[in-house]
Amino acid sequence: MNIVNKKIKLSTKGDTDIINITADVSSAVLNSGLKEGSVTIFVPGSTGSITTVEYEPGLVQDLKDYFEKIAPKSGVYQHNIKWQDGNGYSHVRASFLGPGITVPFTKGKIQLGTWQQIIFIDFDNRPRDREIIMQLIGE
Repeated sequence: MNIVNKKIKLSTKGDTDIINITADVSSAVLNSGLKEGSVTIFVPGSTGSITTVEYEPGLVQDLKDYFEKIAPKSGVYQHNIKWQDGNGYSHVRASFLGPGITVPFTKGKIQLGTWQQIIFIDFDNRPRDREIIMQLIGE
C-alpha cells in the first residue's frame, strides 16, 4: 500500500462559486503511479465543500438558487452576531455538504458515473485563494 499526496490551488470568486475539479483529480490519479485505490479530496476550512454533480449550467444555477433558499445571505446568524464577519450563511451551507469525498480508482482512472463530476464550492462571502488536498492510497 502506497500513499501519494497532491494539492490543487484555486483562486475563487466566493459567494457560492462552483468549480469543476474533475480534470485536476483525474490528472493527479493518472500521474501518481498508482493503479488501484482511492483518492480522498478534502478542503481545509469551514466555508468550502467538495461534492459530485452533473456539472452543467442549469444545475450550477439550481445549486446557487437552492442554497440561497436553504441558508439565505440575509438571514440572522449567531456567527455573524458574535464575529461580525457576515459569512454565517457560508458556514451553514458548507456544513450541509462537508469538506470532502473519497472516490475509488481502477487502472489509474477515477470511477465516476457518466454524468458525474467532482466540484469544489466556495461559499465564503469574498474571493479566496484555496488549496484542496488530495490523498491517494493504493498500489
